[in-house]
Amino acid sequence: MSMKALIVEDDVEIAKVIAAALRDESWNCDVANTGKSGLQLALDQSYDLIVLDIMLPDLNGVEVIRRIRQASLMVPVLFLTALDSVQDRVRGLDAGADDYLTKPFDIPELLARIRALSRRKGSIVVEDRLVYGPLALHPDSRDGTAGDHPLHLTSKEYEILKYFMQNAEQILTRDQIFVRVWGYDSDAGPTVVDVYVHRLRRKLAELGCEGYLKTLRSVGYMLKE
Repeated sequence: MSMKALIVEDDVEIAKVIAAALRDESWNCDVANTGKSGLQLALDQSYDLIVLDIMLPDLNGVEVIRRIRQASLMVPVLFLTALDSVQDRVRGLDAGADDYLTKPFDIPELLARIRALSRRKGSIVVEDRLVYGPLALHPDSRDGTAGDHPLHLTSKEYEILKYFMQNAEQILTRDQIFVRVWGYDSDAGPTVVDVYVHRLRRKLAELGCEGYLKTLRSVGYMLKE
């Protein structure tokens, strides 16, 4: 199952090199060349990783990170900086970056840091199954299991749990879930998410996974052991 990365870098050639390296590692990549366009993509879509340059036109990388975190998005962020000073690195980390890399950098080091960041997330892919703790999703049957017990998921419950497991231990807002599972053009309203999350939570609890789906009041939901 492919992971999805956002690369925010105003140097077009560097962005192409990073994207090519990640695609060789089976990542899907979106690229933005300004801070504002990168921020908009980060807020509108779900990513497993963001590679973010500090020196960007119209909105610098530190401010982009700050706004991402203010939106309660906990996606791992790798901060790229040509400013090799302790103060600049500290500013980026304090704003919410998870790691940094100073330009110029070697692609093998970039990929090693990305692998380290992606390992922090709880879900892994095992033989085409998405696994998080005792939970597993089976694409062939479009159902899930908790331990050895089937969850008997409906289509929408399957899609919601899949989205949670792809973004394990990250906060997902009601609107993000609604757009991903129902789509912009759905006649249903975002409150339908609450109904389905409640049903999914009840099924998980019946099979010993009570408390896995956490509610963050006024923010969203999170899948976490």
